[in-house]
Amino acid sequence: MSETTSETNTTKKTTGGDLSVVLAGGGTAGHVNPLLSIASAIRMLRPDAHITVIGTQKGLEARLVPAAGFDLKTINKVPFPRRPNLDALKFPARWIHETRSVRHILEEEHADVVVGVGGYAAAPAYRAGHKAGLPVVIHEQNAKAGLANKLGARWADFVGTAYDNTGLSVREGAQLRRVGLPLREAIATLAVRLETDPSAARTEAAAQLGLDPRRPVIVVTGGSLGALSINRAVSASAAALLAHAQVVHLTGKNKIDDVRKTVTQVAGRQNLNGLGADSLGKGDYHVAEYLEHIELAFACADLVVCRSGAGTVSEIAALGLPAIYVPFPIGNGEQRFNAAPVVAAGGGQLIDDADFTAEWVKTHVPDLLADTEALTTMRQRAWTYGVRDAADTMAHVIIDLATKKAAASASEGHREQND
Repeated sequence: MSETTSETNTTKKTTGGDLSVVLAGGGTAGHVNPLLSIASAIRMLRPDAHITVIGTQKGLEARLVPAAGFDLKTINKVPFPRRPNLDALKFPARWIHETRSVRHILEEEHADVVVGVGGYAAAPAYRAGHKAGLPVVIHEQNAKAGLANKLGARWADFVGTAYDNTGLSVREGAQLRRVGLPLREAIATLAVRLETDPSAARTEAAAQLGLDPRRPVIVVTGGSLGALSINRAVSASAAALLAHAQVVHLTGKNKIDDVRKTVTQVAGRQNLNGLGADSLGKGDYHVAEYLEHIELAFACADLVVCRSGAGTVSEIAALGLPAIYVPFPIGNGEQRFNAAPVVAAGGGQLIDDADFTAEWVKTHVPDLLADTEALTTMRQRAWTYGVRDAADTMAHVIIDLATKKAAASASEGHREQND
């Protein structure tokens, strides 16, 4: 077991007087971002709380957690075996070893509560926390829960979810309810601005991206790796789209050249552009592989075309953005489940990847952009479905359980001293 410690949160809890919260999980941004949002909300509510994160050395948490100013303790990955093979034979020994490692961390940190968001480090933490008699709190960000959270839910005191009907069940006396997705700080801040002064948010973001705030904007994204089917269908529709709107197309890594080539063929090179204030007036089809501050694009968006990962759907709904969701067609279909509830609420449209063609885009998207009443209704319904206070909700639950545990531990210690 190795340890990485941030410089800004190094004070260890050595007595029973302060709250000690241990969060576990990671691997992907879908796990790490909610974890950090919850941790930040706890820090805001209880600056005196000692916060420790348990993750792995190979997940995104190894970089992002220390960068956010939180202590990180690492354990080895313990993936659940999905088929009988050598890894399955090694699993029991690995599980016992990493659970013991977590138990040591909990003792060392004088933990009052264990919080998990799923991922490789979460399952051993749930087990060790339960065995130690600690409250266990879980957040599930996907429409269909993963194996770690399904296991942990049987021991949890509280399970918060981003969606209803995740497939989780809890023991008698525990709580299970939809709280939404704990939002990244940039998205949470934008949500407030869109509620209080959307015109200023749009104008300022448009200036930074080189867009005209007076014209409609379509934002297209397939995530950091991009989505070939979305790229091809939208770029091949460039001329039809540019007749109605500006396009911000985030192509994904190593996919920008094909998009530029297609846009040039169907709409002319003069319509191509980059992103940035100095590009204003040089073309309305803006392309980039990736936009670090995607909240700027969202602040301008009248319509979003995207995949339907859990985080993407939750953020777009929280911002009240009309969207066309094109679920990733490979896997167990979880992206369709992610988008289905907000679409059912009237906050977006769901199109199968195979049906999302250039012909479909040319036929449907311009008409949708021209129907301002439909877009306004879609925006309102997405906003109503979206949740913007999940991090605070989770933080209050965690602090309440941790406070009760700390008080009980202090009382027990007082009784032992008197004895």
